[in-house]
Amino acid sequence: MVPTNKKILLGVTGSIAVYKSVELARRLVEEGASVHVIMTDASRHFVAPLTFEVVSREKVSSDLYADPLSHITLTADADLMVVAPATANAIGKFAHGIADDLLSTCMLSFKGTVIIAPAMNWRMYENPVVQNNLRSLASHGVIQVGPDKGSLACGDDAVGRMSDIQEIVEALKSALTRKDLLGRRILVTAGPTREYLDPVRFLSNRSSGKMGFAVARAALRRGAKVTVVKGPTELKPPPQAEVISVETALEMREAVLRNLECDALIMTAAVADFAPAVKREKKIEKSDVLSLDLMKNPDILSEVGRRNKRPLLVGFSAEAGPDLERARRKRAEKGVDLMVFNDISSPGAGFDTDTNEITIIEKDGTTAFPLMPKDEVAGKILDRVAHLLLDFS
Repeated sequence: MVPTNKKILLGVTGSIAVYKSVELARRLVEEGASVHVIMTDASRHFVAPLTFEVVSREKVSSDLYADPLSHITLTADADLMVVAPATANAIGKFAHGIADDLLSTCMLSFKGTVIIAPAMNWRMYENPVVQNNLRSLASHGVIQVGPDKGSLACGDDAVGRMSDIQEIVEALKSALTRKDLLGRRILVTAGPTREYLDPVRFLSNRSSGKMGFAVARAALRRGAKVTVVKGPTELKPPPQAEVISVETALEMREAVLRNLECDALIMTAAVADFAPAVKREKKIEKSDVLSLDLMKNPDILSEVGRRNKRPLLVGFSAEAGPDLERARRKRAEKGVDLMVFNDISSPGAGFDTDTNEITIIEKDGTTAFPLMPKDEVAGKILDRVAHLLLDFS
């Protein structure tokens, strides 16, 4: 969620991508923000102000002279300003301090963080003048999101499309999040592993990677450099993270050990405890096997926990029942700093859900949290990680 009661100014300029900004306004309102839209005259050729007024539940501003002080009053109590889409014309105005309409005057008077999402033809975007303007804005702290490569209005497939709404929303959330992990390196494991019987069949589990990706997103928002080691999952990891894809537990172990130069290792992955003792090179016939021999996979968390020099360790204990004792034993036996317990049999807290209900177990006690979205769960975990890292060596 966007931090509660934040006021966001959404600037809209004259691009065909304006239709995406309607969805952006709707999403921000749903996330709990107050959204005030400022439209340029050119943008009104693509979408009527009434559309934005309906989705934002606020009167749209566009006339510089309707209220001579609107460029001051609108920006005085705003928490963030987003210009999406940002055309080459608007970017040029912003970079050179030109103030000839309401949006450009608001840009000059606004003292907070500004995010721009460029949208234009690739020829315009690659023009050296536009690139110089973007570099100038970046030097003054303006955050640029996109543009992406894709099908443009002219029919070309090239860079120039306004970024997806989710990417813009993520940049906004990051800008509004405290940076208590700035400069920290966080290693996150996510998803399941696959342990192959033959080229077709494998043993696995129901982990989706949602919890791990939520932790990665939350750490990125808080300023951390994040590496994600992910098992097979259909979900897309946060684009700002370094991603290492693996399949088996042995591959995950190798990737984790290779990236242990970090401040914290958060192992949300559901690593298979067992693997077939023998992997067949050819597909097993139905009549070939009556029993299956298994061997134990390496316990990655325990292996790291035994090291003299190691990062802060966070483990996850998914249990089918409310008993915390097994998770407490795991924390002590594996040598981890935080063990996150969740009862997968509890409604809304199992695999492949958007919510979770956790208890954080530490050496000196436990803290239970109610059912909440996984993004919020990730925030609770990282609150403790950030606090412990202050004294961790």
